[in-house]
Amino acid sequence: MAAPGLLVLFSGINPGLYSAATGYHFARPGNRFWPALHASGFTARQLRPDEQDQLLSLRLGITNIVARATARADELTAEELRCGATALAALAQRLRPDWLAVLGVSAYRVAFERSRAAVGPQDDVVGGAKVWVLPNPSGLNAHWSAAALAAEFARLRVAAQTAAARQPVSPASCR
Repeated sequence: MAAPGLLVLFSGINPGLYSAATGYHFARPGNRFWPALHASGFTARQLRPDEQDQLLSLRLGITNIVARATARADELTAEELRCGATALAALAQRLRPDWLAVLGVSAYRVAFERSRAAVGPQDDVVGGAKVWVLPNPSGLNAHWSAAALAAEFARLRVAAQTAAARQPVSPASCR
């Protein structure tokens, strides 16, 4: 679910079985994506997965690195992640989001061959988009509390909104 002109394109690793069954991103009830998105200030209220289309009006989109559904992301092969990174770069090139936010540092390291990457802004540009790596919001990721996860999402929101506010208005948009 994405469109041109996005502020942030969020990319999960791949759909879990529950998300694949429902057709909605981050749909499993224990997933912390939607609560973190709200707590960070990206949304005025906590959206449900079946309301994901409302993100487009906020200039936000969602996709995955790999389309294949699995019970756990660690079931993906390195080749699948690298191929997915190529496809994600092509999508970013086509949609031109300001930021590409990859949710999962371990997957990012493998997919983009950045073994030393850490959570936060990256030096990489993927498909013309600046890159920010966010923690995986899965309930299985016990390394990040809900509050810490929301704080990292908020860091991205502030950076994205600050950069967007500094962009000059083009003469074509004044017509």
